[in-house]
Amino acid sequence: MRPDRPATGRVGAVVAVLTAGLVLFPRAVPNSVGRLGSLLEAFLPWLGLVAVVLLGVGLLHRSAVALLALLLPVAAWTYTFGGLLLPGARPGPRDLLVVQHNVSDENTDPAGTARALADAEPDLIALEELVPTALPVYERTLARQYPHHAVRGTVGLWSRHPLTGTRLLDIKPEGIEEDWSRGLRTSVRTPHGDLAVYVAHLPSVRVGAGGLASQWRDESAGLLGRAVAAETRNPVILLGDLNGTVDDRGLAPLTARLNVAERGFAFSYPAGLPLTRIDQVMARSATVADIRALPATGSDHLPVAARITLG
Repeated sequence: MRPDRPATGRVGAVVAVLTAGLVLFPRAVPNSVGRLGSLLEAFLPWLGLVAVVLLGVGLLHRSAVALLALLLPVAAWTYTFGGLLLPGARPGPRDLLVVQHNVSDENTDPAGTARALADAEPDLIALEELVPTALPVYERTLARQYPHHAVRGTVGLWSRHPLTGTRLLDIKPEGIEEDWSRGLRTSVRTPHGDLAVYVAHLPSVRVGAGGLASQWRDESAGLLGRAVAAETRNPVILLGDLNGTVDDRGLAPLTARLNVAERGFAFSYPAGLPLTRIDQVMARSATVADIRALPATGSDHLPVAARITLG
């Protein structure tokens, strides 16, 4: 028996109101139990699919109430994410193109990956999960176009412009006992002036029966945020696999201090079916004008390319 239209409309209206509320106020979902709030925020843009379901239900049951309620999540999603879909400004003379990529420690084609990244012709290339066996391949393949590079632990930066003052960045959480070096800070001398660049790879998160396990990621984000706050040079650019989206409250120590991309979703993970962007480009005293995903390499992440406008 087909449900009556009034009941369908009421259910649709309730779902629409809840969806709109979650899109606009995701932090109303607490993190105290299984970090459910962060889990929601990791996939927040996909709540827009609820509107598609409501549209189908409203048309199927010819429910005017359900169709009218559809306006709520559509308006909420458009307000929150619609700006990311707008066309960006044309590139300007003070723009830098940067590429961020977790190349994977299991990548069987580092040379092909390096060539693919260089084909985008960026000014800077940040890499994570560099392993000793693959590092010489990246160095050799990128040397001609990127004569300046620095590596600390498993992260590195390749640049068209000179690097100075490179140092290890300690973002290791207290609970990790093994050798673990996933951060660096360096200065890049560009034609538009010097800037501070940070490359970081925050700890992985896991989803299990108890929810989202992100304690180490959150602690590492706090350490990185304090380092950025103490940085005296501007502009600052942060590139890295942060294992979180810009909506995730676990990255608040960074997103509270740095600008995020104004245009583009650039879902980067997993490479086979990208559902979220955990590879980030952020900046201070500069604008991340847009971000986009690049074609797949031998990694389980997609590379992302961002255009940064220097102030």
